[in-house]
Amino acid sequence: MGWLARLKKMLSGVEGDRELLRAQLHAFSRQIPLLYFILLVNTAAVAATHLSSAPPWLSMYVPGTLGVLCLYRCVRWWRARNRTLTAAQAEREMRSLTWIVSLFGIAFSTWSVLLFPYGTAYQQAQVAFYMATTLVGSVFCLIHLRVPAMLLLCIVILSFAGFLASSGSPVFFAMAIDMTLVGVALAVVIQIYWRTFADAINAQRELQASQQNTQSLSDDNYRLANLDSLTGLPNRRSFFSSLRAISEQALETGGGFNVGLIDLDGFKQVNDIYGHASGDLVLQEVGTRLLSISETGLMFARLGGDEFGAIVRHRLSNEALVELGQRICDALSRPYQVADNVAELSGTIGWAAFPEAGSTVAQVFERADAALYVGKENRRGMPVIFSTEHETRMRRLSLVTQELRHADLEAELFLEFQPIYDLLTRRPIGLEALGRWHNARLGMVRPEEFIRIAERTELILGITDVLLRQALAEVAQWPADLYLSFNLSAIDISTSARARRLIDIVEASGVSPHRVTFEITETALTRDFEQAHSAMTMLKQAGCRMSLDDFGTGYSSLSYVHRLPFDAIKIDRSFVSDVDTNSASKKIIKSVIDLCRNLGLECVVEGLETPLQAQVVKALGARAVQGYLFSLPMRASAVGTFLWTALAQSHAVETQP
Repeated sequence: MGWLARLKKMLSGVEGDRELLRAQLHAFSRQIPLLYFILLVNTAAVAATHLSSAPPWLSMYVPGTLGVLCLYRCVRWWRARNRTLTAAQAEREMRSLTWIVSLFGIAFSTWSVLLFPYGTAYQQAQVAFYMATTLVGSVFCLIHLRVPAMLLLCIVILSFAGFLASSGSPVFFAMAIDMTLVGVALAVVIQIYWRTFADAINAQRELQASQQNTQSLSDDNYRLANLDSLTGLPNRRSFFSSLRAISEQALETGGGFNVGLIDLDGFKQVNDIYGHASGDLVLQEVGTRLLSISETGLMFARLGGDEFGAIVRHRLSNEALVELGQRICDALSRPYQVADNVAELSGTIGWAAFPEAGSTVAQVFERADAALYVGKENRRGMPVIFSTEHETRMRRLSLVTQELRHADLEAELFLEFQPIYDLLTRRPIGLEALGRWHNARLGMVRPEEFIRIAERTELILGITDVLLRQALAEVAQWPADLYLSFNLSAIDISTSARARRLIDIVEASGVSPHRVTFEITETALTRDFEQAHSAMTMLKQAGCRMSLDDFGTGYSSLSYVHRLPFDAIKIDRSFVSDVDTNSASKKIIKSVIDLCRNLGLECVVEGLETPLQAQVVKALGARAVQGYLFSLPMRASAVGTFLWTALAQSHAVETQP
């Protein structure tokens, strides 16, 4: 049975070396159109000359079927001509080709033998000539495939030459001998060419291996000098080297590029809580996520710590830059697995364009850093593109910070109050205290400007103390049924000691704690939820009331309402601005009012500016409201007169018949 195994191995066409096998198939693929051209043209010529002498099935149907098969194989090759084969696919393809060549050899030889008896001596000679020329042409087309080529020689010579030799004609016998000798010569040529081809492939492979080893050594040296060992990204040196090269090219061509600086928000807490080893794992994951972002000409680098750089080698529009930046921020904002826990981080990116933002590498880098700073202050987790406004804002922030550090808070801070109305009784039920700052050098500074700086520098603690004392001193002069609404920052409730300080100030004022409502924004709660819960519980136990401000602008407000000891909710003004025209805003306000009623909470609708808005929210069930429609914020000195007038008007309305 050993000969069967050898025959099966021979018919498989696979000779062991997979790389050589793929090279054979690649070389043969260029010969396929020529092979089928030879078969089609030669077969058509023989069939045409035998139309009148041979039966139709032999002169038309059989060659027609063989021609269709040839065309089918040609079409199949055309569709797959650019395909790159794996080793397994190459083995399957070689086995398939070996069987196809064998079957085609048998089919064309059988057809020739069956056709040979028909026609004149010239037509018989044409069939013999057809087999000889077709065999030679096909073998040379198959010369890269040793086994299929040898099989084809054996099939044709054994079948057709044997048939000629047995015909009894000396001429045909001589042709059979000649065909056999030519076949042997072709077999020798195939073997010599095969060995030469295999040696060339092996030499090429050895050369490629040598080049790969050289390149590998070069890559290792480059990696040590230019790559960050932790993340696998280019390092700071490589980043600035690339920046200089790109800027030189841009200056020569008049082109441009974009530079981005990325900073992780919340990374310090990962190091503090889980340790630096966990921080390193987070940085590695950041590197992986950055590398997964595909964009033409995009390069990332680790500049140090949790700061990363990005270069886009061509100029992008602001819209495209924002879209790319958002994809980067979204990738960095997905949760990180750290020490069996999940860490929530985000990434902020600042972009600057060359040459719009600066004409040198240093200038563009500084502008990107300025945009990043603005993003960290105002738009964490989002992309920011540098503009001239940013540079002006940076200078302004620096100036305001300096003045705030050296300000006489007792003398420069003051309050304005805005009343909170009851729509049913048409009288004020409380007033919100709004901090204001007038500086001798800067003049009036907008609250959103100095409060943000104060929170970042923790100067907010002193500001809160001064303003709360001022507010409580005013409350002591108000009617006993009016309450104070006072805003707290995240810093004010960041520790139990700070919450205790607020309680001490309230108790020292002599004002009943139940007349004091502290407002907390959802942003303040997200900083440290557990500590915020603890601080709010202390304030609540001291008798103060708690209110959730700007409800609806965050992502988890309902969970805060459920888990924290709130007494009131303030619906953000963004839902009120179009409540008279937008049905969605109406539904949201209605839902929040119903929620508050079911939970026993007070609901304050802020931002009312028109009588129509007031009419709509009243119809939705709102009672406590606030906004410019009722009163602009007023100085403390004007509150007494305002309250006397408002209460008198309310009394007059109540006594009307």
